[in-house]
Amino acid sequence: MRSPDPYRYPTAPHVRRHGPGGYAKYGDYKSWLRDEFDFRCVYCLQRERWGQVRRSFELDHFLPKSIRADLALAYDNLLYSCASCNSAKSSSLVPDPHVHGFGDCLRVEDTGEITPLNDEGTILIDELDLDASERVEWRKMIIEIISLISNSGRMDMLKDWMGLPHEVPDLSVVKSPNPNTRPEGLTQSWHSRKERGEQMDVFE
Repeated sequence: MRSPDPYRYPTAPHVRRHGPGGYAKYGDYKSWLRDEFDFRCVYCLQRERWGQVRRSFELDHFLPKSIRADLALAYDNLLYSCASCNSAKSSSLVPDPHVHGFGDCLRVEDTGEITPLNDEGTILIDELDLDASERVEWRKMIIEIISLISNSGRMDMLKDWMGLPHEVPDLSVVKSPNPNTRPEGLTQSWHSRKERGEQMDVFE
């Protein structure tokens, strides 16, 4: 069995599949953003399955409110981020995941170390503190755990580490105040795919 890669960054820029709008508080977009970014941090790929969701994940204003207050409630300016990356980024400007496929910018080695592949990768590492020793150690531990589980053939455990959360939001019943500008994205939500019986035990 090939050991799945828990830190495989996408090589294609992110294309939004959802388009809710009209919420009075940006935190109300969380269900949409969890699904939008596959229940993991867009910057470091930390997964919900590896920690406490309420404590570990936040919503990041890609263009900070201090620069673009008018985008504070704009769905397309919100990203799903772990607390560590969101805190490190703060009001900094970093490469846009809608413009750059981070897999062309960063590579995580088997040692947990992170290597920049271009100038954008260097900026991401520096601004998000991705090469901090404790983060390198954490990635190395996760990689080793996934490898051990994969080699053991324990698909149940592999699903626990590399699968979806136990409950994923049914966005078809989550009504945004303004019309969803990308209603076709509902058919590609994780809940809809699960309902169709698509195989989703492990995803990278």
